[in-house]
Amino acid sequence: MTQQRDPAPAPAALAPAAAATPLPDPDPAAPGRHRRRSYRDRLTAPLPGVRAVTRLAREAGALRPGTEARRDVPLLPCAPAPLPPAGPGVLALTWAGHASWVLRIGGLTVLTDPVWSHRILGTPPRVTPVGVPWASLPPVDAVVISHNHYDHLDAPTLRRLPRTTPVLVPAGLGRWFRRRRFTRVHELDWWQGREIGGVTFDFVPAHHWSRRGLLDTCRTLWGGWVLTDPQGRKVHFAGDTGYGHWFTEIGRRHPGIDLTLMPIGAYAPRWWLRDVHCDPEEAVAACADLGARRMAPMHWATFLLSAEPVLEPLTRVRAAWARTGRPREDLWDLPVGGSRTL
Repeated sequence: MTQQRDPAPAPAALAPAAAATPLPDPDPAAPGRHRRRSYRDRLTAPLPGVRAVTRLAREAGALRPGTEARRDVPLLPCAPAPLPPAGPGVLALTWAGHASWVLRIGGLTVLTDPVWSHRILGTPPRVTPVGVPWASLPPVDAVVISHNHYDHLDAPTLRRLPRTTPVLVPAGLGRWFRRRRFTRVHELDWWQGREIGGVTFDFVPAHHWSRRGLLDTCRTLWGGWVLTDPQGRKVHFAGDTGYGHWFTEIGRRHPGIDLTLMPIGAYAPRWWLRDVHCDPEEAVAACADLGARRMAPMHWATFLLSAEPVLEPLTRVRAAWARTGRPREDLWDLPVGGSRTL
C-alpha cells in the first residue's frame, strides 16, 4: 500500500556562496504524472558548449584512464559475500557496484539504480563482477532511480523484475516504465515523497542532468532519495551529482541523516566533469553539508568512465575523511559486494 504525501513547503530562495538560487516548487501536474517538456531550469550550471565539446574531441582519450592509470585494476576491492540477515528492525546495505545498492530498510528490500549488466551502452565492460548475484536477491519490494543515464537506468536489469514491482522515478521518467508495462510507477518531483510499507521515500535535488537519446536532453528530472524507516533512521542516496548548495538544503529539510551513499568517482578531467560529478574531497564536504553521520562511497571501481587512476578515488576519500577528524568507522568504504548493518 502506498500513500502520497504533500511536499514540504519550499522557501523562496536559497543562498549559495555567490548568488541566490530559487528553489523550484513541485510540478503541479496530477500525482504520479508529470507533463513538463523540459527541466533545463533545474540545471546548476549550463551544459557544455561548442568550445568544451571541441576541446574534448581534440583531447582524444580524455575521458578514459590510460594504461598507467589502469594498472591497478586487479587491486580494486571486491569481496562478494552472502547478504547479511536483516529483520524488520534492521537497516543493512550491500554494495553491488557503481550506484547499485541492496538496501534492507523497514522490512523492505530496495534496489538503487540497479545495473546488473556486464556492459552498458557507450562504456567499457565492468572491471569488477556484480557484488550480489541476481539469484541471491530476496524479493524486491521497491526500486529507486536517480536519473536516466544508461549507467543508472539499465533496461536489461529492470526486465528481470516483476512488472508489479513499485518503482520510484524522477518526474518525466514514468512513461519509460509504463511503456515497459510496470504497473506501480511513482513519478516524483523534488521534495515530493511516497510511503511504501512504512518506509518513506523522498525525492531530493542533485547537481546533474539527464539525457538518453539525441533529442531528449533534460526532458526528465534527476535527483537523489532520502529513505526513512519507521524508527526514523534515514539513508540518503545521492545518485549522480556534482557538489553544490543543494546538500545543505537537503540536510535542513531532512535533519539527522544516518548514512549518505555518495559518489566519489568519474571526476577527471575536472574542466569537463566538475559540475556533474563530485571528486572525493567534495563528496566528504557534501556529507558534512548534509549533516550525515556516516558516508558510504560509491560510483567507482565498477565502470571506468573517466580518466583518474582507478584506485585514486579510494585513497583520496580516505585522506579527505581523515583530515576532517571524523571517526574512521563512520566512513563505510566497502568493497564491491561488501555489507554493513546499522
